[in-house]
Amino acid sequence: MLRKSVWVLALLCPLAQAGELTVSAASSLSEAFKEVATAYEARTPGDKVLLNFAASGALLQQMAKGAPVDVFASADEQTMQLAISQGLVKAGAAKDFAGNLLVLVVPPAAKVMPKQLTDLNGATIQKLALGNPDSVPAGRYAQQALQQANLWSILQPRLIPAQNVRQALDYVARGEVDAGFVYQTDALQFKDKVKVAFTVPLAKPVRYPLAALAASTHPAEAQRFVRFVLSAEGQAILRRHGFQQP
Repeated sequence: MLRKSVWVLALLCPLAQAGELTVSAASSLSEAFKEVATAYEARTPGDKVLLNFAASGALLQQMAKGAPVDVFASADEQTMQLAISQGLVKAGAAKDFAGNLLVLVVPPAAKVMPKQLTDLNGATIQKLALGNPDSVPAGRYAQQALQQANLWSILQPRLIPAQNVRQALDYVARGEVDAGFVYQTDALQFKDKVKVAFTVPLAKPVRYPLAALAASTHPAEAQRFVRFVLSAEGQAILRRHGFQQP
């Protein structure tokens, strides 16, 4: 899947024209960034935004393998720091542009509603979905919360890994698992298909950074897009989709 994504992105390179931007963004930003891109294009005639969504870790691997990307928007600061350490993003270039909350969701037909993390150790929760912590920031946040509650090793046999946070959300919406960890903004997108049980306590807040890539072939346009996301108009769009101020 990853190799195919890199190949598809590479095909964009010879076809790209001046003013065309490839923006790789975390899966949880899908709806919000589609609206952001539309608004940006309306404000900047001649510019075209090509969106690529996946787990932040998967996007990082794509860029490291040479995928032609102009702007990277991560669902956590850790992945962005890795991009900086690998020379993909210049030090000091990343800006936090949004915040989020991690929540536990259950299917609408759930008979028992967990109220806190310790409730997950009960008999009613046999399958628990979360993004793969190795590549999915939401899964990494969930792992940290469970470790802090001394539940990570206990719940290991019940965990169902997902390729990204939206897949974890789908598992819950389809009733294939008893509960799942997703962002609050994801739950809002599926408010008729999942129920929020509680907000997960985290040691560090969820922050989304973005930056123009050091190797961007459209540096002026990339910086212009970053400024738009940080602008009042871009921030208003993110608020409408449930994202918090960074």
